[in-house]
Amino acid sequence: MNTTPMDGINGDVTGRQVLVYYAWSRPGETGAPLDVIEDRFPALFESRRMGFPKFHEFSDPRRFEQGIGGFLDHIMKGNFKAFVDLAATLAGRQAREVERVTDDGAFTPLDARLLDGVDTLVVISFDSYRTAQQAGPGEIEALRAFLGQPDHAAFVCPHHDIGEAGALPEGERLSCRIAEFLHHGDRTIPARQQFGGFARSLLAGLGVPVENRFGLRPLARADGTPAPIEVETGLDRLGLLRNVDTFNLHAHLPQLERQDAALDGLDVLARQRIDPAAPPHPFARGRATFDALLQSRPETFRGSLLVGDATLWSSTAGGVESLRRLWENVLRRPVQSLR
Repeated sequence: MNTTPMDGINGDVTGRQVLVYYAWSRPGETGAPLDVIEDRFPALFESRRMGFPKFHEFSDPRRFEQGIGGFLDHIMKGNFKAFVDLAATLAGRQAREVERVTDDGAFTPLDARLLDGVDTLVVISFDSYRTAQQAGPGEIEALRAFLGQPDHAAFVCPHHDIGEAGALPEGERLSCRIAEFLHHGDRTIPARQQFGGFARSLLAGLGVPVENRFGLRPLARADGTPAPIEVETGLDRLGLLRNVDTFNLHAHLPQLERQDAALDGLDVLARQRIDPAAPPHPFARGRATFDALLQSRPETFRGSLLVGDATLWSSTAGGVESLRRLWENVLRRPVQSLR
């Protein structure tokens, strides 16, 4: 495999075609009952109340739908606008944004037709387990074919899995959930909120299963900025983490735990430090870091598969300057070709 230059790689336009795939079902998410606090996104009005005066600009119900749909549109998708805009600028073409299931129930699978012409895929797996988003055989094979091209890069990105205590006796579940809740300290998040079912099924289907465990509080510097990440620079063959010092300070980031064949098929490219001042968490006993970014080994796929938290593409949890360097490195990575 040789690296060849891309027209404009050192200029303003890379020619990359980016697809951002939101793996949620909007009807499944917006239809969650508001009287149940677990396993759902908040409604826009709830976010305004909990975060006041933050989000006050969305207070007019005539302009902004105040339910869960409003939260998805104006907060969740808004979090990724900076990346989408940068991708359009650097690539010289608009990044495509696709929702798996739209409000009217229209279903767009992550299949070969959707991936046609794409070289950079970002799967935002912010889908609640409750909605049972599972990758079908055609989607798995389409992504496998996508990763058969040396120049292609796919980022499969779940988020946290907070409050999973099903294996514990009934009497111990609540205490476990309280411990996790106190550790991350975000009062806007319910005791159980499980995301990333689509990502898990996709990775399992590819033969590299990963579980997005827990919601861990990352370490911050004394000035409140994110602490440096720990990078395995010798493994960074595409230079994705060149000059990337930090990720973000989202309060509940997952340990991306490799399972079974993934232990041989994926490497840990970057780790993030856990805040030692946070209330105790079972995972943090004897551990100072969590696995924050995984990368496929060269023999696993011809292309590059990376697994990271969905908030790596968000501009709202700190570390934006460093994250922008990550985004630029992704979009400016050199073309990989076979000769």
